[in-house]
Amino acid sequence: MKIKERLLDYMERSAYKPMLKKELMDAFSIDKNQRKEFGEALKEMEKEGYIIQTKTNRYAVPERLDLVVGRLEVFPKGFGFLISEKKDSEDLFIPPGAMNGAMNNDRVIGRIESPKTETSRAEGEIIRIIKRGNKEIVGTYESSKNFGFVIPDDKRIQQDIFIPKGKEKGASTRQKVVCQIVKWPEGRRKSPEGKVSEILGYQEDKGVDILSIIKQHQLPLEFQKNVLSEAEGLKDEIPKAELQRRKDLRNHTIVTIDGADAKDLDDGVSLEKLNNGNFKLGVHIADVTHYVGEGTFLDEEAMERGTSVYLIDRVIPMLPEKLSNNLCSLNPNTDKLAVSVFMEIDSKGNVQKEEIFESVINSKERLVYEDVSDILEEEDQELMKRYKDYLGMFDAMKELSQILRKKRMDRGAIDFDFPEARIILDDEGNPVDIEEEERRIANRIIEEFMLVCNETVAERYHWLEIPFLYRIHQEPDLEEIQEFNRFIYNFGYKIKGIQNEVHPKALQEINEKVKGKKEEKMLNTLMLRSLQKAEYSADNIGHFGLAADYYSHFTSPIRRYPDLMIHRIIKWHLKEELSKNLSKKLEKNLPKIADQSSTREREAASAERETVDLKKAEYMSNKIGEEFEGVITSLTSFGIFVELPNTIEGLIRLSSLTDDYYHYDRENQQILGERRKKRFRIGDSLLVKVAKVNVMEGEVNFTLVNGEKSEDRTKDKKDSGKKDQNTKK
Repeated sequence: MKIKERLLDYMERSAYKPMLKKELMDAFSIDKNQRKEFGEALKEMEKEGYIIQTKTNRYAVPERLDLVVGRLEVFPKGFGFLISEKKDSEDLFIPPGAMNGAMNNDRVIGRIESPKTETSRAEGEIIRIIKRGNKEIVGTYESSKNFGFVIPDDKRIQQDIFIPKGKEKGASTRQKVVCQIVKWPEGRRKSPEGKVSEILGYQEDKGVDILSIIKQHQLPLEFQKNVLSEAEGLKDEIPKAELQRRKDLRNHTIVTIDGADAKDLDDGVSLEKLNNGNFKLGVHIADVTHYVGEGTFLDEEAMERGTSVYLIDRVIPMLPEKLSNNLCSLNPNTDKLAVSVFMEIDSKGNVQKEEIFESVINSKERLVYEDVSDILEEEDQELMKRYKDYLGMFDAMKELSQILRKKRMDRGAIDFDFPEARIILDDEGNPVDIEEEERRIANRIIEEFMLVCNETVAERYHWLEIPFLYRIHQEPDLEEIQEFNRFIYNFGYKIKGIQNEVHPKALQEINEKVKGKKEEKMLNTLMLRSLQKAEYSADNIGHFGLAADYYSHFTSPIRRYPDLMIHRIIKWHLKEELSKNLSKKLEKNLPKIADQSSTREREAASAERETVDLKKAEYMSNKIGEEFEGVITSLTSFGIFVELPNTIEGLIRLSSLTDDYYHYDRENQQILGERRKKRFRIGDSLLVKVAKVNVMEGEVNFTLVNGEKSEDRTKDKKDSGKKDQNTKK
C-alpha cells in the first residue's frame, strides 16, 4: 500500500486524533531518508483535499472536523449545494453569501455552520477551493470604452467575466464567444478575469445557438488525428481465426429494431418459444471492445467523451463514424462480432438460466419501431405481407414484453411516461414543426428486453464477485419524500408507510393513481425531482426506481463508455484472463471511470435538454400574437404554467392578469382572484396568446385571451346562441 493510502486509512480510523507531522512520522517509523517523501505526500494530500491541516498544525480527514469535500452545484437564484464525495454523507446547503468566490462545478471544502435538523438541511460555507471546474466560459460579449465583459450563458455562473482591453480578440458587442479564465475571484476582486479565445458569431447567425450549447458543455466536435488514424487503420474483414473461436449464430433469426434515423445499431434480438412453454430470448450486442483495445487512443477518447450526445440537428458520437456506423453497427446481412446473452424466461418473467458468450451474428432485418408497432397495434396488411416470416416472432415478443413488464410493476418499479418532443427542422436548421413522440409497443418491447438483459448481466457478475460497473439509483432522501407527501395531500393522495424509509412500490401506487388525471404531469415531475439521480458505481447498491437489486448498462457499448467497459470485463472473464493484478487494477480504476461517466452523462443530458428548449422557443418566436389552446400543468406564486398539445410549455405571469389581484393558494392548489374569486386549477383548459419569447433562455410567455378560461369562453358562446334563438322566437 502506498504512503498516501496508508495515511488516509490511518486517519480514518475511529481512534485517530489530529496529529502533528512529527507525531505522524513517529507513528509510521519514518527515517531520515523518507522524511522528504513523507512531507511531500502530506502536502499533496492537503492540496487535493483528502486531509486538512488545522490552525495548530495537526492533520485530520475533513469529515472529522465538520468539513465536507465535494463538487459545488450552484442554482440560478444564487444558492447552491455542496455535493459530498462521501457516498454516505449529506449534501450541504450553501446560501448565496457563503460562496466566497467559488463557482458552479468547483471542487471545494465547506464548513458545516448549522447541522441538519428534522425540519431543515445542513447549512454551510465554502472555506476553500481545491480545483476550479470552469476553465472556459461561453457567453455574450459586451464592450465598453476601456474594457469588455462576457455574460455567461450558464445562469449557474453568477459573475460576469471581466475582459481587459486587448484581450477581446476582436470580438464585438452581442457576439457569442468562448473565454478562458486567467484570474479567479479572490479578496476584493469579485469577478473572474478572462480573455476571449474563440468567437462563435452573432446570436442570430445560423448554428451559433446550438454551437454555444456544445461549447458550454465542453462537448468535443472533432476527433483528434491520432484517434481518427487509429480508427482508419482497423480492418473491415473479420479474421477467420476470430470467426472460428466464437459461437456461430449467423443462421439464427436475429433482427434489429430501432428508430428510422438510427445509424449506430448496437443491439439485435432473437426470440423463440420452447417446448416447455418458456421463452428463449437472445440479446446480441455489438462487440466494440474487439476494435477498441484498452489504453488505445480510441479507448482514451471514448472514456473522455463518456457518451454519444444526441442533439436536434446532429449527433456527437463517442466513437468515430467508421466504428459507430460501420464496423460496430449491426447492419443487416453482414457478419458482425457480438457479445450474446441467451436467457430462458418462464411465464412469470423469471430468468431460469442464462448464457453469456462471444459470438458472430448476421442480422436478417433492419426493422423500425413504427413498422413493428403498426403490425402489432393496427394489423397493417401491407407490412404484415412484407414481414410475414417474422409475424410469429413479433407476437411472441409482445407476449414476453408484457410478462416482463408485469413482473417489474409487481415488484414496484416506477414507470414515468413523460411525453417527448420531436422537433422537425428545415434545411437551414429552423424548427418548422413540433410533434409529441410516441412510445409505442415496439419501443416498449425493446425497452423490456434490454432491461432484463442488463439485470441478468449485473446479477451474474455480482455473484461472481468480479470488479464491475453498476447502474445504481440510491433510495430517496426521506425529507424530500415527506415534503412531496405533504404536497400531494392537497390532491387527495398519500404515500403509504414512510416513517423511516420508502419502498418504490408506494411511489408506484401514486404514479398509477394519477394516470389520466389532470394533475398527472405535475405530480410525476415533482415525484421525479424528489428522487436521487441514477449514476454509475463500482459498488452495487441496487436501483430504487426499477426496484431491482442488480442493474448495469451492458446493451449500448457504441454510445456509452460504461457498457464498453463492462464488455471488456466480461471478455476477460470468459477468456480466464482476470488475474489478481488485473482485478486489483480494476478495483482502483472503476470508481474513477464511474465518476467520469456519470459527469459526462449529466453534461450530455443538460445539453440535449437545453437544445430542445431553445428550438421550442425559436419555433414559438414566429408565433407572437397567435392563440393556442393549452392546459395548466403547474401553479406558482408568480404565475401559471400552460402546456400546449405539442409539449411546449409557457408561463402566464400573474402580473399580466389585470382584471383582478390574483394570489397563489398553495394549500388548495389554486390561483384565486381577490374580488371576483375566479379560480385557476391544474388541468384547466386555457386559451392563450404568445406574448413574448426569449430564444436564448428557452422561455415562452403567454397572456390569457380576454382574461377568460376557454371553458368560460365556450359557455359564453352557448349562452349567446340561446339569447339569439330567444330573440328570433
